[in-house]
Amino acid sequence: MTVREILKMGDPRLLRMAEPVQAFDTPELHALLADLRDTMAAANGAGIAAPQIGVNLQVVIFGSTTVNPRYPDRELVPPTVLINPVITPLGSDEAQAWEGCLSVPGLRAMVPRPARVHYTGFDEKGQAIDRTVEGFHALVVQHECDHLIGKLFPMRVRDFTHFGFTEVLFPDISAAEDD
Repeated sequence: MTVREILKMGDPRLLRMAEPVQAFDTPELHALLADLRDTMAAANGAGIAAPQIGVNLQVVIFGSTTVNPRYPDRELVPPTVLINPVITPLGSDEAQAWEGCLSVPGLRAMVPRPARVHYTGFDEKGQAIDRTVEGFHALVVQHECDHLIGKLFPMRVRDFTHFGFTEVLFPDISAAEDD
């Protein structure tokens, strides 16, 4: 098990545009995915992107088969490896939900995002992924893919009266975010 350091907001590496993956099903890609899985699990993450561990590639993972202690009331999202993603909003409806981030520990904000999206990309073997999603799944994939374009959730906040410390806003789940 290899748990990698998660970069924190303020680190300039989180603001880069990630490079596309050129080769699939390689030992290097499998090792990166194993590190991402171990790091996400150790931090109770709903997802994680390669740039969060300092790897400037278009690779995200998200989802779980069990309830996430940081988002105990949200529906399950299928475990997904998504490489070189493209996200297209469907319609003009927005959803707002409280978001946190492993790179912005201890803070949460209400973040508006497109309510329904279509995304494409590839899994670790280079097999095509093509999904249309809504709900928590749509929010998670958008949040993780934002890391690939150098965006963190505070950059999407519109109303800073709905931005604060998890321990104040959600004391029941704040222990799940402790490092």
